[in-house]
Amino acid sequence: QLFAHWEAVASTHRVSLPRDMAGPIAQMTRHGRLREPVPYATLARRDKSEEEAYEERQYPAGKWACVTMGEPMYEQSISLSFMKLMRYICKENSGGCYLGMTVPVLNEIHLTKEGTELAREVLTAFYLPAAFQQNPPIPTDPEIQIMERAPLRVITRVFYGMTTEETILREISLFWELLGSTDTVLRETYIVAVYENPSIPQRRNEIWFIRRA
Repeated sequence: QLFAHWEAVASTHRVSLPRDMAGPIAQMTRHGRLREPVPYATLARRDKSEEEAYEERQYPAGKWACVTMGEPMYEQSISLSFMKLMRYICKENSGGCYLGMTVPVLNEIHLTKEGTELAREVLTAFYLPAAFQQNPPIPTDPEIQIMERAPLRVITRVFYGMTTEETILREISLFWELLGSTDTVLRETYIVAVYENPSIPQRRNEIWFIRRA
């Protein structure tokens, strides 16, 4: 029943769910409530109204498990990447153990030169729990890379619902309207931070604008 539910969710993202995902799905569901937040410090906050609220944060350097995919649709890329990461988190690692879930999962996107659509390649990144930061278990899947990512300073804004190319481009455009003209953030690279699993229809996401170094 649980597998059938996730199969239906996967089909809305135009991907099929392999049978070997049944174990990771059951494990993730069992530990669903225990999610470790990625550490950060709030630098500034603006909340005149819910519509116009955003905040600036500093994330420390840390180790992330990363997968890059370039499927025809954004949702396909992130779904396939996350399935790989789920297998790694649940057992397919050198420790053979359940690592635990952290939130948010990050999807780093790039706009094409015209800025009107997303480039195909999406990097999906899972922050390793504190217990594994010093000594990360090695993934059995060669497509998963453990990367030490530099500190990151971002301006973030919440949005809810599906994350499709269309909704992401709309959120980027709305955020630019709020921020106004500025050269202090990147214009070609953005991050979509995902806090809840894809089966939640009104799931919480954030769009992150990255401060220039």
